[in-house]
Amino acid sequence: MFDVSEDRFEELVVEALEGIPEAIKAHMANVALFIEDNPPTEEPHLLGLYDGIPLTERGDTYSGVLPDRILVFRNPLVAACETEDDLLREVRITVVHEIAHHFGIDDDRLDELGYA
Repeated sequence: MFDVSEDRFEELVVEALEGIPEAIKAHMANVALFIEDNPPTEEPHLLGLYDGIPLTERGDTYSGVLPDRILVFRNPLVAACETEDDLLREVRITVVHEIAHHFGIDDDRLDELGYA
C-alpha cells in the first residue's frame, strides 16, 4: 500500500472523468460526482456508489429532483493499490462503473464488460 494526497487523488478522479468520451458525457443528466474518504460503515470495501434514478428509469414525471450522486471512496481505493498506476486504473474502472449505473447498466453486465 502507498499513500496519495487528497489533491492528487482528486486529480486522478478528474482525469478519469475527463477520459469519458464526450458523446457519453453529453447524455449524462442531473448527476454530480463526489469524493469521500470512506464508504458507508456497512459496506467498508465499497470503492464507489451510484445514488439516484438511472436514466432508463426516469419517466415523464421526472423533474425538480436533486441530482443523482456518484461517490468515489478514496481510502479503500488507495488501500487496494500498490502504485499510482494501479490507483489510476482502479479509479477509472470505478468512475466508469458508477457512470454505467447512471445509464441503467447493472452489475452483471458490468462484470461481463470487465468493470466489476
